[in-house]
Amino acid sequence: MGFVASRILEAATIYVGIVSLMSIVSLRQAGAGSSALLTGQGLAAQYQWSFFFAQSFIPAVNGVLLGSLLYQSRLVPRWLPVLALIGAVLLIASWFAVLVGFIGAVSPVAAVAAVPIAVWEFSLGIYLTFWGFKTSPITDRL
Repeated sequence: MGFVASRILEAATIYVGIVSLMSIVSLRQAGAGSSALLTGQGLAAQYQWSFFFAQSFIPAVNGVLLGSLLYQSRLVPRWLPVLALIGAVLLIASWFAVLVGFIGAVSPVAAVAAVPIAVWEFSLGIYLTFWGFKTSPITDRL
């Protein structure tokens, strides 16, 4: 249930970022000019922060929630959820480092920290597409 809620929050936060960008485009097309500079800057900042949360923090939460569930249930090989948990730790550490200004949001360190969680999401989808869930005592009782 928490994973579903987390995914919904991620999608909603991404949507807020899209609306911010579209609002900037609307200001530009309306010919607002320099009088809308502060509004445009505010919308750009809103986009940056929503992107920061939706694309950097929430995937780590998703990895912890789904990774721990799959690790305990043994429905997939152990290396997949372990990759999720390692990726989540790296992504959260990178997220806090960006938040306090230790590293830049667009930096090699932030990019490397995001790789494991991206590999986790891609690998899980590929694994489940071709092999599906393994049998488990948890699912056998159903």
